[in-house]
Amino acid sequence: MYNRLIRRLEHAGVLSGVEIKALQDVNLRERFVVARSDVYDNDFADNVHLILGGFACRYKLWADGNRRIISLIVPGDLCDGHVPMPFVFQNRVAALTTCKVADIPRQTMVELINTYPRIARALWWVTLVKLSTMQAWLANMGREADKRIAHFFCELLVRLHAVGLADESSYEFNLTQSDLGEIFGLSNVHVNRVLKSLKDADLLIVANRRVTIPDVERLERFAEFDPGYLSGTLSFGEGIRHEA
Repeated sequence: MYNRLIRRLEHAGVLSGVEIKALQDVNLRERFVVARSDVYDNDFADNVHLILGGFACRYKLWADGNRRIISLIVPGDLCDGHVPMPFVFQNRVAALTTCKVADIPRQTMVELINTYPRIARALWWVTLVKLSTMQAWLANMGREADKRIAHFFCELLVRLHAVGLADESSYEFNLTQSDLGEIFGLSNVHVNRVLKSLKDADLLIVANRRVTIPDVERLERFAEFDPGYLSGTLSFGEGIRHEA
C-alpha cells in the first residue's frame, strides 16, 4: 500500500517492519476520478477508498442544487469512516481535482486489523482525528471570514506536510475560489476579497496553483490556529517519517 497512508498511520505510533510490509502487500485497484465526480457509489460496502493524489471532499447536496463541502480529503486519507464498519453517511464524497484513488477490499482491511493490533489502533487514531477536525471546522463557522480562511490554510499546511506534500511554508493548491466558496459558504467575490486582504497584509499568497505563507507563526496567531486537534490525544509512540 502506498507510503502516504503509512506515513499517516505512523503519526499514531511506530509500525514494525512486518506491519509496514503487510500494508505494502495489500492488493488494490487504482483508478482516476475526474473533478466534480463522486469517488464511489455502489461498492461502498465492499471496498475502502484511499486518496493517492488530488483533493476530494465530503459534501451535502441540497434540494436547490447548492453544494456545501463539509470536509476536505487529501492524499493519504481514507474516504470512509471507521474501516471495519461500512457506515452509510448521509452525504457523498467527490473529487475536487482529478484524483487518483485506490479501492481496497474491505475484508482485506478487516483482516489486517484483526492480525495487527497496532494497525488497528492507528486506524482508530485516524478516525478520532477526523472527528476532532470536524469539531474544529464547526467551531470556526461563526468567525470572521478572513480568520476562517486563514485557519483553513494553516490546517492544510500541517496535513500536507505530514504526508510529504508541503515544505515548511508552502504547498501545491489546485482548488478554485468556487471550491473555497463551497467550503466556507461564501460567494466567489467574497472569497476573492478575503484572499486579497490576506495577501495585502502579507499573511498569505495564493497564486499559480500554490499557497505560500510568508510567516507561518504570524498567520497562525492571526487565525488562532492550534494544530493539536490534528494530532489527537492518543499517542502510541513517536512516529517515523518515510519518504513519499
